[in-house]
Amino acid sequence: MSFIGKFIKKSLLLALFGAFFMGVGSGGAQAQGGALCGERQGVLAQLQDKYAEAPVSMGLAANGSVLEVLTDDSGTWTILLTNPQGLACLVASGRHWRSIKRKKPEQGT
Repeated sequence: MSFIGKFIKKSLLLALFGAFFMGVGSGGAQAQGGALCGERQGVLAQLQDKYAEAPVSMGLAANGSVLEVLTDDSGTWTILLTNPQGLACLVASGRHWRSIKRKKPEQGT
């Protein structure tokens, strides 16, 4: 499938998730502050199965939440925020992800 086709398919699926999570469907998923949320392992499995996205970086917030960035080989990306109870919410997604190598600070000036 082409990059554009994958992106359109992902956008449509996220819209369907939105309808489901906002109350059209059932099954324990919920919306939190407008974000699409569900059990972390299930959300990760769906992103892997449907978009071949996997975590590439993560960080721990002061409140105990974990922020993860997931990407695939074509450059699509998703940001996932998981609270300490395991509720994961899709914060944002897009395309054209690039990893940037950190430069070491210059020694002495």
